[in-house]
Amino acid sequence: MKKLNIKKGDTVKVIAGVSKGVEAKVKAVLPEEDRVILEGDQVRRNSRHTRPNQQNQDGGIVKIDAPIHISNVMLVDPSTGEATRVGRKEVDGKSVRYAIKSKEVIK
Repeated sequence: MKKLNIKKGDTVKVIAGVSKGVEAKVKAVLPEEDRVILEGDQVRRNSRHTRPNQQNQDGGIVKIDAPIHISNVMLVDPSTGEATRVGRKEVDGKSVRYAIKSKEVIK
């Protein structure tokens, strides 16, 4: 399995698409589809028509967070707050991620 540069809990900035310019937190990563799901009100959402059931007594149209391709988001550098590319290097025998702009290790 390939290593992705974005993980659950990271803060990212959307650089392309309907939600361009929005900063949000990663709710889930779907590595087999190369997509991420972001949480937030300004992020793209899909409408799903549902029938009444035990969980949703009324049914109707429910908004769910839409997956965004991983190439359309960039990690936000924790020290500067700007979008940055991510590199990998070995520190104490472990591969860690670091921000290309500030050279700071991302936790």
